[in-house]
Amino acid sequence: MNRFKTPLGEIEITMLGHASLMIRWDGKNIFVDPYSEVADYSLQPKADLVLLTHHHYDHLDKEALMHILRNDTVIVSNKGCKQQLPQSNVLVQGESFNYMGIDIEAVYAYNIVNKNEDGNPFHPRGEGNGYILDFGGYRVYIAGDTEDIPEMGSLTGIDLAFMPKNLPYTMSDQMFAKAVKMVMPKQLFAYHYFEIDIPKLKSMLPQGVELMNK
Repeated sequence: MNRFKTPLGEIEITMLGHASLMIRWDGKNIFVDPYSEVADYSLQPKADLVLLTHHHYDHLDKEALMHILRNDTVIVSNKGCKQQLPQSNVLVQGESFNYMGIDIEAVYAYNIVNKNEDGNPFHPRGEGNGYILDFGGYRVYIAGDTEDIPEMGSLTGIDLAFMPKNLPYTMSDQMFAKAVKMVMPKQLFAYHYFEIDIPKLKSMLPQGVELMNK
């Protein structure tokens, strides 16, 4: 568990594995892409808010959701999740949703280089979301499944970022370093990885960015 101070109060973030996060704030439990293969969600608290970046099975996992959803749980997702979760509040890139004072903005997350055998990207542009959670000016970027895309260059004031690092679906070490240079978060976690060389990754990052992985 990692704690961070924001103008809206302290947030506690637990990395549950893969792309799954739990954020505790002001007595609320916020889950990102819950995935039952990396954590036992029957042991987790009920969710007040769930963020889903896209509809792939390791991000929209009905088994995990079954344990944490209540009737009043708020779900924010991309449009691809709506069919399975009709109660979702759908955001497309550039749109925002306000949850109890937290501004949640959807941003682009997609592949350019990495593609399926049919030539289509694993994650096409416009399909999946990344999210920026704004806690009164403290901005948390959850990148989703993405490469180092041009739109990252327009992201500003990111205090904390979670960015993926695995091939072939997201980023190589080199892509990751380039993406970090565009976003320039103050603190950073690599997530959604199969393997990681932390000393190597740290050596590739720009001055002023703290890689928090241990």
